Amino acid sequence: MIPEFDPKRTRRAVRLGILRTATAVLAVLLVVSLAVVFGSRLIQERGNRERRMVDVLGTALQVANPGYVIGEKECCDISLTGMSFSVHVSPLQARGGFFAGAAVQTLRVEQDFFGRVQSPPLGYATETRLTYGLYDVGTGNQPKQDMRQVLARLPEGLTALTVVELSRPLKETEFAAFRKRTDLYPERVVYENRPRSTPITWSAHQIGAAFDQDDNLASFRAWVASLRAHDEHNLRQFGLDLARLKKSAADGLTYAFVTSRTVGDLRKLIDDPDIKTIRVADVTYDLERP
Repeated sequence: MIPEFDPKRTRRAVRLGILRTATAVLAVLLVVSLAVVFGSRLIQERGNRERRMVDVLGTALQVANPGYVIGEKECCDISLTGMSFSVHVSPLQARGGFFAGAAVQTLRVEQDFFGRVQSPPLGYATETRLTYGLYDVGTGNQPKQDMRQVLARLPEGLTALTVVELSRPLKETEFAAFRKRTDLYPERVVYENRPRSTPITWSAHQIGAAFDQDDNLASFRAWVASLRAHDEHNLRQFGLDLARLKKSAADGLTYAFVTSRTVGDLRKLIDDPDIKTIRVADVTYDLERP
């Protein structure tokens, strides 16, 4: 026997059916969303990709911007669309002594889900006074006789950040002997002759901890050896080129270097026959020096 139609019971059943359907749909959507999120994270983290991202992109950022000190602040943020990490950035200045201090920026380096960078921070044409000094390597600008006069006008107690250009490119053993003889500590080493452009430079203590060694050339070669063909796109976004990097690493020739010394030391150093010229980029006064 067919029961008598009850509008209230019917409406209640319909509402219950809709609620059950909605709950089931939401549960499915939640499961799918979690699967997408965790799946994306697992895919992006596979093979320690986040550490390699810092090693490749963070180091490329430093190589492309030798006028700045770049240090890792935080790694890493992973989203559905990509990964990123943050860096501290400040202009490289003369070490020691007394100065107001460089302004520090916090910037983000980002790559998409496929590991590609589109808009790196700073770019590759951000200029400082040190960058201008590196542009002049190989140009003949600011020759030794002119720079002797500049150094003569500066107080002897100033500490100067300088670009020291060599009379000829030195091989690894030759540069090691030169450093020992002059007791110089290079903060950046120039491994490329590229007048009027930013040359390839290297500091042994780059942002990528895996290549933090005491030997500049060894750590530079280790980083270049870690690069792969699929890194080419990202390197170009920073204004670098894999072929240039490989050639510079293979040649191992030092064309110039960046160092901080007192003006008094530089007045003596500029007469060294292995030095073509010394370009002053920044100065600071040492209050503790008599």
